[in-house]
Amino acid sequence: MNTAATQRGEDAPQPAHSGNDDWSQDERVRYARHFTLPEVGAAGQGRLRSSRVLIVGAGGLGSPVALYLAAAGVGTLGLVDFDTVDLSNLQRQILHGSAAVGTSKLESAAARIADLNPHVAVECFPERLTSDNAFDILRPFDIVVDGSDNFPTRYLINDACVLLGKPYVYGAIFRFEGQASLFAVDGGPCYRCLYAEPPPAELVPTCAEGGVLGVLPGIIGSIQALETIKWILELGDSLAGRLLLFDGLAMKLRELTVRKDPACPVCGEHPTVRELLDYQAFCGVGAEPGIGPMEVAVATLDKQLEQGMALQLVDVRERYEWDICRLPGARHIPLGQLQARLGELDSGLPIIAYCHTGLRSLRAAQILVGAGYRSLSLAGGVEAWAREIDPTMARY
Repeated sequence: MNTAATQRGEDAPQPAHSGNDDWSQDERVRYARHFTLPEVGAAGQGRLRSSRVLIVGAGGLGSPVALYLAAAGVGTLGLVDFDTVDLSNLQRQILHGSAAVGTSKLESAAARIADLNPHVAVECFPERLTSDNAFDILRPFDIVVDGSDNFPTRYLINDACVLLGKPYVYGAIFRFEGQASLFAVDGGPCYRCLYAEPPPAELVPTCAEGGVLGVLPGIIGSIQALETIKWILELGDSLAGRLLLFDGLAMKLRELTVRKDPACPVCGEHPTVRELLDYQAFCGVGAEPGIGPMEVAVATLDKQLEQGMALQLVDVRERYEWDICRLPGARHIPLGQLQARLGELDSGLPIIAYCHTGLRSLRAAQILVGAGYRSLSLAGGVEAWAREIDPTMARY
């Protein structure tokens, strides 16, 4: 595991103390509205100052969580992220700005937090959270906030939190909807009690595939930040045992009761999961996905095109995606129009369907094969093409 890099403002105090009378003038002014609250006061602010919170992911959810926890005066924030800032992130990842595009998300996040509150220490972990490093990264922190966007990481965080006895602040978003909860506290349920099994990997669209309204992670992430602060201060009723569902289009909040499952393999009466697993395999995905029977690798397609093989390239993405980037010579037929436009295709030539990451094109290939065409899906889509074949291609 990489050693955590700690970044602080020049005048940042050590966050380990929790005294109520050693506040600087800057802190007294900065936290004046907290001091005014009887439920917080100097004692509560001291608890915030001595707390250590880990945020997994410095993206859509991690942005509001990090900003609000830093503003609230949480003493130490740990950030786990291995990615760089992309232009397409800025629609929702408000921790970063245009000047940070192409740079490390952790560098961008640490600089923003230092500017927002120099009294907060930031410990950066520039790596992917895995079964090999999760215990070492999570162990020094009091509570873990999930800002990830995939099922393997959610199950990994959950299991690590249960096994370490750490509270797990959960959040997830998709399109116009989001959900949040607090797991692994006070004998309450864990994430596996709610979702015992992950959905089939091929049925899980990414935010890039399905989209997400930019303001949505701000709403759900703020709820996660609030739950974290409440847990630190021991205030109010937490979301433990409850799943909060938010529908942005209907502007409705619903709540589901989540009960502890006695048969849960992690937190149940007779747990069978006593160490961290291979969560990529558990969720039906691989760290380096293989090429399925209806797929073609980007390297193979590149070689076929270089050799002049007669192929039909069909781009099944939406128009706005087509306008960002495309493969030369491709025909644009969005997936939703494919059935109605089959007559535009040459039944005598093989068809390579492609999309952003390979999910929609796999559906397209299945439709085409079912209609009597010879078709394969481009594994990894234009994202893999840009990464492995043409680094000048615009990515989103």
